[in-house]
Amino acid sequence: MRVATADSKGEPGRPGAPVGSETEVGEGPPAFGRGMNTTVEWHERIDRFSELLILLTVIFAPWAFGCTQSWAIWTINTAGFALGSLLLAKRLIRTLTGYRPMRWGEQIPGQGEPAVYRPHALAARWLSRSLAALNFLLLVYILVSAINYRSEIVNGVQEFNDRYVPWLPFSYDSSSTWSALWMYLGLTGFFWATRDWLLGKSDRERSYDDRADVSVLPLTISGLPERLSRLLWVLCLNGTLLAAVSIVQRLDGTDKLLWLVLPRYGDASFHFGPFTYRGNASQYFNLLWPVTMAFWWTLFRSAQSREHAPTRIGGNPHWVLLPCVLVQIACPIISGSRGGSVIALVVATGALLVLVIANWRASLAVRIGILVPLVVALGLVGYLGWNQYKAGMVNAFTDDLGDRLEIYQNARLMSVQHPLFGTGPGTFADVYSLYRSDITDVSAAYAHNDWLQTKITFGWVGFVIVLLMLAHPFVRWWIPEGIPCRWDVITMFWLAMAGCLFHARYDFPFQILSTLHLFILYCCVCVCVARKA
Repeated sequence: MRVATADSKGEPGRPGAPVGSETEVGEGPPAFGRGMNTTVEWHERIDRFSELLILLTVIFAPWAFGCTQSWAIWTINTAGFALGSLLLAKRLIRTLTGYRPMRWGEQIPGQGEPAVYRPHALAARWLSRSLAALNFLLLVYILVSAINYRSEIVNGVQEFNDRYVPWLPFSYDSSSTWSALWMYLGLTGFFWATRDWLLGKSDRERSYDDRADVSVLPLTISGLPERLSRLLWVLCLNGTLLAAVSIVQRLDGTDKLLWLVLPRYGDASFHFGPFTYRGNASQYFNLLWPVTMAFWWTLFRSAQSREHAPTRIGGNPHWVLLPCVLVQIACPIISGSRGGSVIALVVATGALLVLVIANWRASLAVRIGILVPLVVALGLVGYLGWNQYKAGMVNAFTDDLGDRLEIYQNARLMSVQHPLFGTGPGTFADVYSLYRSDITDVSAAYAHNDWLQTKITFGWVGFVIVLLMLAHPFVRWWIPEGIPCRWDVITMFWLAMAGCLFHARYDFPFQILSTLHLFILYCCVCVCVARKA
């Protein structure tokens, strides 16, 4: 059995050590000295650097023009590689020294206390291992496709490889598949490093008496763990600044992204903020505002439950997040995106129902407080964006869904002709040009249907792996081993993700790295939180 060996004052044998250091129970004195202190210090330094890098990528991704340029993509990839390396360094320290930091969802028995069998812990562990196995299998699948390429495109000319193995995954353009591999490898490092950081307890939480019920959180101002709270603050405030700049840019009428870069495609009405395509902007903000609303409501509920809560307006931090929700929820419709506008209204209805049901027994004042933000936000949206929204919906019946019907027809033919292994991850744009009915037709870079495009490029084998991985964020909360989280908060995450998944049926949110990066971050949060036992 492993037990903690030191507390914040250096007293041996007391459980709940803030540094989380441990030794084996048995003969001899505890093996805690200068060497173990150095180990803990290095582990904490790596952990703090990981936090800094995680928060910087969250801030950087949307501002770097949606991470559609190669320099921005490789910046995020490099950060993911670095985070993965830092995670390996932390795991190596734990393996070589036996050091186990205190984490959410784990219990370390005190000295002389028997270990308690927890079946939920075993289920949670196997679920995490299955996700890791699927993640590894997907990377191997992409790697084999890149190595076992059927053809490669050099200077616009497709050169075939006769030595490829047809019963293994293959690619029609090895260079594009290699690029996809580096991107998914970077996202893998980001996901697992963020998960490891979120599950770790802060110094303040480590000093909390772990002999108390593990479902009881330390008295933080948000009622959430400090690390998750910091992540949400950075995400919400950064998103609000991005939303405000995007709205001002649209009202200004400039055709440059962030007043800096003139895109090659589209006019001023087609762009929004740093995003070249307004649909991508609406997808990002539709992912963002439900989580901001959940965080605002968590802070509001925490303030109401605390004794001697400040009564003056602005005395609690949830008042800062309220305007953030209003600005963010206005962006999808102000952007002029038809799909984004519909998703925003549907998700807003679902969010309203969740909050009303969760607070059915609350006072009338509290229930009115739930309705006011959405009503004000929708009024702001109607005032600023109705003309563009109305014009877009009228044109939807005359422009063949933005000239996508022909793309859908060609893409379905691609899917039928490459059912098992697909054309290779990242190769849609390269292969689509071969399926145009007229050589003068514009070649599409995206299928405007991410579900179909994933099935085309990954084939049914890779597509099933992706679906199995996607199920984990929606299943993990039901196993009570992790960061305690209320059902209404996690449901807001699920609503945001479900809205993006539905939008992916008619657009390409997951082909834009900034949106995919945020979606992966939500998946990471969802596999860390759990219901209370």
